[in-house]
Amino acid sequence: MDDTLKENIKESIQSIREYTDIKPDLAIILGTGLGRLAEDIENSVVIPYDKIKNFPISTVHGHSGNLVLGKLQDKFVVAMQGRFHRYEGYTMKEITFPIRVMKELGASIIIISNAAGGMNRNFQRGDLMLIYDHINLMGDNPLIGPNDEKMGPRFPDMSQAYDKELISITEKTALEEGIKLHRGVYVGLTGPMLETPAEYRMLITIGADAVGMSTVPEVIVANHMGMRVLGISCITDLAIDGVVEKVHFQEILNAALQSEPIMTGLVKKVIKNIVK
Repeated sequence: MDDTLKENIKESIQSIREYTDIKPDLAIILGTGLGRLAEDIENSVVIPYDKIKNFPISTVHGHSGNLVLGKLQDKFVVAMQGRFHRYEGYTMKEITFPIRVMKELGASIIIISNAAGGMNRNFQRGDLMLIYDHINLMGDNPLIGPNDEKMGPRFPDMSQAYDKELISITEKTALEEGIKLHRGVYVGLTGPMLETPAEYRMLITIGADAVGMSTVPEVIVANHMGMRVLGISCITDLAIDGVVEKVHFQEILNAALQSEPIMTGLVKKVIKNIVK
């Protein structure tokens, strides 16, 4: 990691500190159609990305493009209302830059949500899937290049990329709340096109349960920096056993919005049940 990146992180934090001195315990990334959880953050400070020096700008419909800091379930949090993707033209380092900023702000835990296509025959549109592992098919990696050992190891271990204790808390919480929650493997591709029937068949064959265009780079960097990670996917469309129906982005967004109250309720309960 070069000095320029470290300086950029420092400058971003200085921009944020012009608005608030909150030191978050926990970070949240709110993906497609799932940004309204930020509305439940108490005494919130909302900072548009374009007001934070060195931050990318979200260009995707359904991503508000704000950093929100405040209190949720008696814990100080920082939430990204919208994320960044490789298909927008950003580099992997730009995509994951906010993760490094949130860690330096104080967050040691990160909850990452996304909208994903379901390939497991047990899934239905609108279901939630707890990510317990992932496959990186993006053809790139945010850790390529110089490494600063003060930020993280040159060769970070990914055998437990998703925190086992957080997974257990989430499954127990879902059971207590009567929320249907699957467990599965997420595969990350660059997009922006959706997959062909042959690609879906391949992904099913290699062991993936859901596919999306985000999350994997964020999880890699979070692990590199020693953060505990929880990942949850909202299943917005289906390709079961390679049978693919034509789908439009608005349908994906609508499915995410319909599941949003369930996702929001689960995440809030999980945050409440996390003992720091």
